[in-house]
Amino acid sequence: MGKIMLINGPNLNMLGKREPDHYGSKTLLDIEKEVAILASSLGHELECIQSNHEGVIIDQIHKSGSSGFGGIILNPGAFTHYSYAIRDAISSINTPVIEVHLSNVHARESFRHTSVTAAVTKGQIVGLGDYGYQLALLALDRIIRGIH
Repeated sequence: MGKIMLINGPNLNMLGKREPDHYGSKTLLDIEKEVAILASSLGHELECIQSNHEGVIIDQIHKSGSSGFGGIILNPGAFTHYSYAIRDAISSINTPVIEVHLSNVHARESFRHTSVTAAVTKGQIVGLGDYGYQLALLALDRIIRGIH
């Protein structure tokens, strides 16, 4: 069908080690492999990016808009709460974006309750752990196929 980009932001490279009570015990590589298997079964190719740097994430969002990607699964990490630059990058492309968070950000510290990026995405999945990434892929697959 097409290409899907999976972008993970700051500190997500520490999954499996960092606060497993919030983020689970799987590593980012574990999650990427699971999502890639599901993507392949749906006829999609998955490209995975993780960066702790805002500009790299913005460049990847821009790339998806000009390189034929059918959708983006994005976990912006802490950038969710204050990166208007990432928000503007999302709004500058026509590629659908689904925002994912492993933990229920609404049940955590108050600064995590606001997402500046959510308003320019197709949807947001929070609090379902690593399964949220697979749900985001399933949603993008429906959007790409015009079944939404």
